[in-house]
Amino acid sequence: MKVDRVVVGAGFAGSTIAERLARGLGERVLLIDRRSHVGGNAYDEHDEAGILVHRYGPHIFHTNAERVVDYLSRFTDWRPYEHRVLARVRGRLVPIPINLDTVNRLFGLSLGEDELEAWFAERAETAPRIRTSEDAVVARVGRELYELFFRGYTRKQWGLDPSELDASVTSRIPVRTDRDDRYFTDSFQAMPREGYTAMFARMLDHPNIHVSLDTDFRELPASLRSGPVVFTGPVDEFFGRRFGPLPYRSLEFRFETHDVRQLLPVGTVNEPDETAVPYTRTTEFKHLTGQAHPRTTIVREFPRADGDPYYPIPRPENEALYERYRALAERTADVAFVGRLATYRYYNMDQVVAQALMTYRRLAGERSAVA
Repeated sequence: MKVDRVVVGAGFAGSTIAERLARGLGERVLLIDRRSHVGGNAYDEHDEAGILVHRYGPHIFHTNAERVVDYLSRFTDWRPYEHRVLARVRGRLVPIPINLDTVNRLFGLSLGEDELEAWFAERAETAPRIRTSEDAVVARVGRELYELFFRGYTRKQWGLDPSELDASVTSRIPVRTDRDDRYFTDSFQAMPREGYTAMFARMLDHPNIHVSLDTDFRELPASLRSGPVVFTGPVDEFFGRRFGPLPYRSLEFRFETHDVRQLLPVGTVNEPDETAVPYTRTTEFKHLTGQAHPRTTIVREFPRADGDPYYPIPRPENEALYERYRALAERTADVAFVGRLATYRYYNMDQVVAQALMTYRRLAGERSAVA
């Protein structure tokens, strides 16, 4: 087929743009991915036991962006789902994010909602400037809760102490003064009814989209690599790591199938104690998918320094390095950089879709201007 544009990466960013270019502009799109499947890290499939699992860790969809819901709803029905997480602290499971029940159970108290804020304030340690993740937490809830819930988990997840990480790492996790035990509070919380892979298959079901898997961008003919291109892979890789590699944190996933209907009381159990176990959390997929099955599959996540890039490491020196690549990307004609890896940002799925839709509108505007 004659190709109007190459899209690199078949995750949320690449698949959204490929779909929009094909259906919205009539472009002939070559969508490639190094992996053997579409869907990126949101890829799901049935394991040997017949249980639907997320191969790259749990992906729970939540958003306040109506336009993102409207767009994805063209390709899937939804199953309402509100994610709940417990943390194993002092030998018991308590809600995380920290809420009223967390504090009362851990400390044997009977505080009311109107009293918890004052309880936090008594323990908070003020800092002249909130710079690090440690600063952010101790300024909100004090040293003891920081040690119990955040320090060990963060050290396992990032391989760094919270005092070495930007405050944005822990600011993603709220602290509540009521009894709301939902992990997210977005207005829309649901899972694709038939799974993410089925949703991606519908997105990419168009005669103008040719999907080539097990394909590396660097192996394409020079005529295709020169543009127009939408690139959703690591931005430093696109430029041959000219200024050095951008640091990422990776994960190893270990799956287990058990001969019981349910193993965990909630979707995910966090393990903040870095001395007790080496993994950060365990997820049971049937909570997320609603699948009825006599057996169940869980996954444990072991953070790693090497492997597939999952989390940009938020430190000032890494941001400075990314800025050098960003400046280079802006000067690169006929290539749009979109998504987590291409913009070195820890985006949620809905944010990636929103960014992709915005990029599509820009590309459509540029095409109209030329026409």
